[in-house]
Amino acid sequence: MTVEARMPNHQSKPTLCFTSSDLEDMVSHEDDPVVISVVTVGRKVHRVLIDQGTSADVMFWSTFNNLQLSPDQLKSYDGCLFGFAGDQVEVRRYFELRTTFSDGTIARTINIRYIVVNASSAYNLLLERPFLNRLDAVSSTRHMKMKLPSLDGGVVTIKSDQKTARKCYESSLKSKRGKCC
Repeated sequence: MTVEARMPNHQSKPTLCFTSSDLEDMVSHEDDPVVISVVTVGRKVHRVLIDQGTSADVMFWSTFNNLQLSPDQLKSYDGCLFGFAGDQVEVRRYFELRTTFSDGTIARTINIRYIVVNASSAYNLLLERPFLNRLDAVSSTRHMKMKLPSLDGGVVTIKSDQKTARKCYESSLKSKRGKCC
């Protein structure tokens, strides 16, 4: 998989690609999702699902509370979100937070508009197509990584936390089974 990203000012960015060397440090898996950690409001947030399937960047109400954010920051949101089963999810509001993506040596920070929802989840944040597009990022479930161009022309490669990814995925499957059975 190769993606050539274009900079807004037409400077060229590095080509983002996954190679066989990206598989070397990966534990064999069936269908684990890409789950990373990010930094926001000076705190590391774990269990961040990178999901290309929907179009909203989501923060769960419990995460909002755990980060001790002020409800005064929330702005009204007109609209509904629907879960995978078609169930409507209560939207609290939205707000923007500076969020940092790092591989330990190179980092990139952007503002992300999070829709705050009151729903239970094994994840703290869901980052979807809007953020991937804004960062010119590419994720690969086969390689369990996400890559994005850094501002200095390098590539930030963020590895998925496979152990956490598997636990979250199993937890989300259990909660879905409980609802349908």
